[in-house]
Amino acid sequence: MRFPDARIIVFAKAPIPGQAKTRLIPALGEHGASELHARLVRHTLTTTSQAGLCPVELYCADSLQQPFFTECRQDFPITLKQQYGTDLGERMANAFDSGLRSSRHIILIGCDCPALTSTDLEQALEALMSNQDCVLKPAEDGGYVLIGLSSTLDHNIFFNIDWGTDRVLTQTRERLLAINWHWQELDTTWDLDRPEDLSKLRQAHLKHLLSPANL
Repeated sequence: MRFPDARIIVFAKAPIPGQAKTRLIPALGEHGASELHARLVRHTLTTTSQAGLCPVELYCADSLQQPFFTECRQDFPITLKQQYGTDLGERMANAFDSGLRSSRHIILIGCDCPALTSTDLEQALEALMSNQDCVLKPAEDGGYVLIGLSSTLDHNIFFNIDWGTDRVLTQTRERLLAINWHWQELDTTWDLDRPEDLSKLRQAHLKHLLSPANL
């Protein structure tokens, strides 16, 4: 592996109908949304593991004994870890705190950005290797699809952020400026959150992630 002193953390929920990709339920139904979520998780694990850059850890929002997660552990060269915290920011901070105890560079991603490539991951790690404190990959909706930290964690980056809104990236930049950190931003991309985003799967030649009924 090119970056042995790094880790890629993937955050994921279990694909439980009614609890996964809830904003897509009006377009796909509960089961359709959960099935798409399962495909997105496996797509993300395929991208990260095949890149061969560094070890990959799947941080699970639900029990590690959930059958979907145990199947992922069997199918991919990953380690399962448990998410802890009362909100997304606390869970992310706890994951970075744990990861940075054993690795110098940590990248954290979710499973909502099927357009994320191995090149994006490599660029992010190279940014951290070049003495950047942080790396971000902005999303078109005002959030980000990737964040990476090098050596140090500052909890202010993750607390009291308006998660799920178009203010996430702006607020994160403000926090980074306030603590005088140097950071690099990769090219902006899209993520898959709302029904109108489904057409982007087709345009990006990712329609295999959709079920035949939704093509």
